Amino acid sequence: MSGRRKILVIEDEPGIRLAVKDELEFEGFDVELAEDGAGGLAAIRRSRPDLILLDLMLPGRNGFEICQEVRAQGLRTPIIVITARNQEADKVRGLELGADDYVTKPLGLAELVARIRAVLRRSDQPKARDRDVLDVPPLRIDLRRHAAFKRGVELPLTDTEFRMLALLVTRAGEVITRDEFLDQVWGEHVHVTHRTVDTHVASLRKKIEDDVEHPTCILSVRNVGYRFNENITSP
Repeated sequence: MSGRRKILVIEDEPGIRLAVKDELEFEGFDVELAEDGAGGLAAIRRSRPDLILLDLMLPGRNGFEICQEVRAQGLRTPIIVITARNQEADKVRGLELGADDYVTKPLGLAELVARIRAVLRRSDQPKARDRDVLDVPPLRIDLRRHAAFKRGVELPLTDTEFRMLALLVTRAGEVITRDEFLDQVWGEHVHVTHRTVDTHVASLRKKIEDDVEHPTCILSVRNVGYRFNENITSP
């Protein structure tokens, strides 16, 4: 049986689909292709890929619907979404629905491969830490189960969002710079920008804050980064 990781590419543009397939196979991955939402969902159920590369703007069932359905089924398969350049709202919505990362068109194939390897590496890492459970009411972070809860209800966090939240809570009260997030969550060999951190924090806040416009858990430190509030007052 092959030990190669399987990537499912769901993309309706033939040129992009085949170029990505050639590059990933050259890099040692097994690749399956789907050109629309229905075919992509069928492939996910049939072959259980190690990672899904998902274009958001698909005919029929779009990428947002696919991402939502995959997570609703309880599948934690890593998902990287493909968005149009400068479509910030699409990036945030994709992350809110359960994507782990995003790349923008036009795709840089070397950067895409690096992102895929980084997401797979993060998903493979052991989930346990020095302390198994972190309680910061109304949040409870279970590091062994790789799950976070708010007032007893599990939060639909992506792997990237969970790792960011765990880092913040573990160092509650400390300012974590954007560079630290990039190094510890994405890895120092993956080229992503500070804006990537901000986009993921915006998505994370929508899942954990009572009032996104007035956050009380994840606080911004102007021009530096973010700090988890160690003095949260929970109703």
